[in-house]
Amino acid sequence: MTTATGRDTLVEGEFVFTAEDFRHIAHILHTHAGIALNQSKAALVYSRLAKRLRVLGLRSFRDYCALVQGVDGVDERQAMTAALTTNVTRFFREPHHFDHLRDVVMPGLAERARAGGRVRLWSAACSNGQEPYSMAMTVLSVLPEAADLDVRILATDIDPNMVAQGITGVYSEETLEAAPALLRHRWFDKAPAHGPDRLSANDTLRRLVSFKELNLIGDWPMRGKFDVIFCRNVVIYFDDATQEKVWNRFLPTMAADATLYIGHSERVSGSATARLTPSGLTTYRLAA
Repeated sequence: MTTATGRDTLVEGEFVFTAEDFRHIAHILHTHAGIALNQSKAALVYSRLAKRLRVLGLRSFRDYCALVQGVDGVDERQAMTAALTTNVTRFFREPHHFDHLRDVVMPGLAERARAGGRVRLWSAACSNGQEPYSMAMTVLSVLPEAADLDVRILATDIDPNMVAQGITGVYSEETLEAAPALLRHRWFDKAPAHGPDRLSANDTLRRLVSFKELNLIGDWPMRGKFDVIFCRNVVIYFDDATQEKVWNRFLPTMAADATLYIGHSERVSGSATARLTPSGLTTYRLAA
């Protein structure tokens, strides 16, 4: 269908949504968050952003694009990114990574921490906290006193709503069924104030994890180096050039012999492959 102005309508619905509108939104999302959208996602974009138009009282996607691109559009760019981001996560997702962390990486890091050394881990796309809390439980399974030593996990995500959920640290019993029973019972407590089936990360687990909002293609304020980085199932949404940029940005943040875990559908690419050598299934070690 073509509108009176000659602009092709991509999706029939309450609001006019044209190819030009889609291009504007895709460009903003790529510039702001590095996420690449192709036109096959038009229906998804329409369905998720139509809700924003209703909330804002806007009458067209053209008006929405003008708002998001304007000088006052910072908050709405964040809301748009959150609406278009897929937050699929679960406790101990891709469990081989946590087995590797526990059996291969943590023994040496535990020895260092007990000798007074610094140990840092980073969940670089933490969603609502299930990944970093899984990391924390894995650390504690090897080093139960970790929270009293110089051991910390940084958990970051572009979506402030996900970061807020992680800080809350409350999950349903069903959600936590993916975690090993021994770890779940040791590090999560009943939270009846949040609901009859809710469990809350206990104080020890919380002390290990710090949540912050961070855009992987924006500024990285961290100064220290990390011994372990989990960056899983996020760069798959980036184009090739952005993926290579992110892999290269990780290199100076990694301590000697640091480990990088990535998603099952992802591979390190570009010049970073000269420094990141395979150390297991979708697991890489920083070469000297």
